[in-house]
Amino acid sequence: MLKVQQPAPDFSLQSHQEKTVTLSGLKGKWVTLFFYPLDFTFVCPTEVTEFSKRYTEFREKNCEVLGVSIDSIYSHKAWADQIGGLSYQLLSDMHKDVGRRYGVLIEDKGFHLRGTFIIDPEGTLRWMNVSDNSVGRSVDEVLRVLSALQTGKLTSCEWKPGQKTLN
Repeated sequence: MLKVQQPAPDFSLQSHQEKTVTLSGLKGKWVTLFFYPLDFTFVCPTEVTEFSKRYTEFREKNCEVLGVSIDSIYSHKAWADQIGGLSYQLLSDMHKDVGRRYGVLIEDKGFHLRGTFIIDPEGTLRWMNVSDNSVGRSVDEVLRVLSALQTGKLTSCEWKPGQKTLN
């Protein structure tokens, strides 16, 4: 079972930019890895485009963003073109192995739940959130949690970047 404060499962997946992406190849960077059900659906484009709009904010925090679904790299390419391009890479988990290892694969349906994982530069899973596919995630919250983790300190409920930490 996947647990926070444990090593995040490594992976090797192809991106819509026809590159091989591995978690171990991103050592030294924070990684926001988010899983979504399928390309060409209703909620997914709102999330995928919002991560793209906010990508610079992640990069300023030394964080790489990666989106993952079970669609092929060719579907990802077509979809990225249709929604106006993306600032980060979409990865193809066609064999469903990575979704299974991260605990987001709905086995009987064959696609992912909405899962978001923040992994530190050493490859340790620091935060995860998995929700029903009917609820879109908040990129603001992902950025807030990333900022909180990067302080290395205790942060209060509703803490926001720029506020005092508890220690």
